[in-house]
Amino acid sequence: MATKRGFMSMTVAIAALAVIIASVSADPSTPTLVKTVRGKKVCKRDWECAEWSKYCCNHTISDFFQTYQFEDLFSKRNTPVAHAAGFWDYKSFITASAAYQPKGFGTTGGKLMQMKEVAAFLGHVGSKTTCGYGVATGGPLAWGLCYNKEMSPSQSYCDDYYKYTYPCTPGAEYYGRGAIPLYWNYNYGAVGEALKVDLLNHPEYIEQNATLAFMAAMSMWVTSPRKGVPSAHDAFVGNWKPTKNDTLAKRSPGFGTTMNVLYGDLTCGQGDIDGMNNVVSHYQYYLDLIGVGREEAGPHEVLTCAEQVPFTSSPTPSASS
Repeated sequence: MATKRGFMSMTVAIAALAVIIASVSADPSTPTLVKTVRGKKVCKRDWECAEWSKYCCNHTISDFFQTYQFEDLFSKRNTPVAHAAGFWDYKSFITASAAYQPKGFGTTGGKLMQMKEVAAFLGHVGSKTTCGYGVATGGPLAWGLCYNKEMSPSQSYCDDYYKYTYPCTPGAEYYGRGAIPLYWNYNYGAVGEALKVDLLNHPEYIEQNATLAFMAAMSMWVTSPRKGVPSAHDAFVGNWKPTKNDTLAKRSPGFGTTMNVLYGDLTCGQGDIDGMNNVVSHYQYYLDLIGVGREEAGPHEVLTCAEQVPFTSSPTPSASS
């Protein structure tokens, strides 16, 4: 029965995605609709912002981030040596984002903040899916989206502590998959619930559908992992207001705290380690490529989490280290 339910949930999810994809392919001629709700302006805007939302009154992602820019950022992803050639594309990214733009992803603030958030999110994606190295053709930062799954898993990533809430399915393996790789049964379970897709029984769905893989990463980006911790989105765009304890822990709004939210002590509070610097370098590189410029990334203490006290001190990662 679990297999049948999983198949049905995946079928429903893909059908819903197909509707959005069809809309992407259509001529986006629908005008922006505007109304006032409780004294605040809300909008609907074409297929990307089909829900009434204040964020839909702003630019949408395809207004400032287009196919050629995606190709520039991930220029080596379809080379013969890439491990996920033919999997990732702009349509999958922009289709996935349609579910999150009404919630503020890439649509919060003015155009500069919007462009920075897309670069920040993709900076994480590029750094976690790269197969670039020091002398790689095009440079080590040109190889994002080389992978869509962990190639040589060291374990099945089943944590029996969650056997009552997110029990591991016999035969399933919860190794890293996706744009910001998911690890462990409890993360597949939680993200699957958010997406209404049975990822706990079928974690392999993430490596079979690029739109779903991007949606899983965006769900992680906009969702607080637990009480007292902001989402990466809120930490980046400034919606999050640090407490006194956060300030004492050197946590402040900005790109550095997005790493703290997503990776905790795997990346943060250890000084300028390679793992952290790799994520930062991808973000800066992407800012340059989309025309914002790395000078907009902010000072070291905002850009990095080198001196931040981690939000989490768990031996089990929610994303790749």
